[in-house]
Amino acid sequence: MINVNRLNKRYGSHVAVDGVSFSCPPGTVTGFLGPNGAGKSTTMRMIVGLTPPSSGSATVHGVPYRSLLNPARQVGLLLDASAQHAGRTGRETLAVSAQTIGIGRHRVDEMLQLVSLSDAAAKRRVGNYSLGMRQRLGLAHALLGGPDVLILDEPANGLDPDGIFWMRGLLREFADRGGTVLLSSHLLHEVEAVADRLVVINGGRIAAEGDKAELLMSAGVRVRAKDGVALKRALASAGIETRATSDGALIAQAPAEAVGQATAAEGIVLVELHPAGGVEELFMALTAANGAREAA
Repeated sequence: MINVNRLNKRYGSHVAVDGVSFSCPPGTVTGFLGPNGAGKSTTMRMIVGLTPPSSGSATVHGVPYRSLLNPARQVGLLLDASAQHAGRTGRETLAVSAQTIGIGRHRVDEMLQLVSLSDAAAKRRVGNYSLGMRQRLGLAHALLGGPDVLILDEPANGLDPDGIFWMRGLLREFADRGGTVLLSSHLLHEVEAVADRLVVINGGRIAAEGDKAELLMSAGVRVRAKDGVALKRALASAGIETRATSDGALIAQAPAEAVGQATAAEGIVLVELHPAGGVEELFMALTAANGAREAA
């Protein structure tokens, strides 16, 4: 369980994170989304005590990360795959951590096998790894202590399509066993495929937070009729706000049932009625809206 309560971070006059609050329950994958510079990485670093907050708090299992006993046995972190010791081999990297946190060397072999790093790759120095191999080693390191919480910042960077598909299954299985995952990624379609909950941050503030399905429904529905003018008039009469798309459809800010009732009452024949889009469309709408407010 992760709880973030009104986190703030200021660097002089610059506000990097402004009153951010959200939670990540057990058994879920939470997608943490936002454009570059939105405050995602800063927030994640505050959660694990690497960056002190200006105000607010964050807890894991009800206590600050720094108060956890042997935190690597409870929380797996992957914040920067390029930060690994370049002079050590992959196996040495995991073996040193295993000794530090007090687990057997057998766990090293298990994790190397889990992330598909061969024996030959495990004997190579990390400085000679590709970015994808570093990401796999980073995931092995995050899972090494058998944690029940994962905090991952862009873990799919450098992975090929097969690797991304594998990672999706790994995280889904972890959550389905009762684990908690906080996942930051720019790969919006992958987040949509694996996440249960979404937190969207923009300009250091929360733009949206909650159940993925509910947030996608809030983006409205796409509707089209044979008579577009009559459709727009009927929805306006019902008090439903709309905006036109480039291909002649309307995006209605209402549930599909309400749109259907309003158009049926006027005898309008619909040729299209479905949710307006997925995570990518929701993300673009939220970040564009918030950006416009900040510029005003």
